[in-house]
Amino acid sequence: MSLQFESSSLRARCEAAAAIARQVGQDTARFRQEALPDALGIENKGPQDFVTIADRRSEEAIRNALLAVFPEDAFMGEEGGGQSGERGTWVVDPIDGTTNFIRGFRHWGVSIAFVAGSEILIGAIYDAAQDKVFHAIRGEGAFKEGQPIAAAKTVDPAQAIAVLGHSRRTDFEDYISVSRRLYERGIDYRRMGAAAIGLIRVAEGISDLYYERHLSAWDMLAGALIAKEAGATVAVPPLDRLLHRGGPVVAFAPGLGNEFSFLIEMEGLSAAQQDGRA
Repeated sequence: MSLQFESSSLRARCEAAAAIARQVGQDTARFRQEALPDALGIENKGPQDFVTIADRRSEEAIRNALLAVFPEDAFMGEEGGGQSGERGTWVVDPIDGTTNFIRGFRHWGVSIAFVAGSEILIGAIYDAAQDKVFHAIRGEGAFKEGQPIAAAKTVDPAQAIAVLGHSRRTDFEDYISVSRRLYERGIDYRRMGAAAIGLIRVAEGISDLYYERHLSAWDMLAGALIAKEAGATVAVPPLDRLLHRGGPVVAFAPGLGNEFSFLIEMEGLSAAQQDGRA
């Protein structure tokens, strides 16, 4: 745990993040249900990379709510940007899974992480599909609606389910290669289109793997911490690299290390980086 923050300070931040994620997530879900398609204000940032008026409104609401309570903290958001600060930084994706959100697929969420130094200290995610909030404080376990959760105990690859992510920033052939390897080992797999949701599926034991070759920090930090605190094996690059350039994430049920550790090796990650520290 970071020496900058007492336990009470982190708990206050986590409680605030969880409450804000829930409120903003529910408000955003209601807006999606009530809005006409042309009221979403959809803009293209790139091929299959969209932003809506809901993304921007949600990020502004999260920023305002967090900084009203913790004005010395820094803020980085997917839509509005920002820089990390010495006192700690909130790293936020106001809608992870925007394409799903636009088209009415249930798998999207609100992701809020708090980082300081080289550590991810807090993660809170609102899961729209379940209308539930997941949270974790570093070293204190992972929770869904306040109840402890744990990664799956799966050891047989023929009984495993993996969730894979892919973006156009990476080579599609690499995605196909990983999919083929999983298939040949008898592992079933899905693609959800929302990294934060894929990671909490690992945390609650529904999925045995989440892997994506490149994500931005706001896509993965909260989910990576929650999965790790739930007992999953999690590997990501050092935090400073993630904040500036993004990178891969690997999270899996600990009993399947023999099956999935090749992904950690393939991405050039090491055991010392399994929690985001350099």
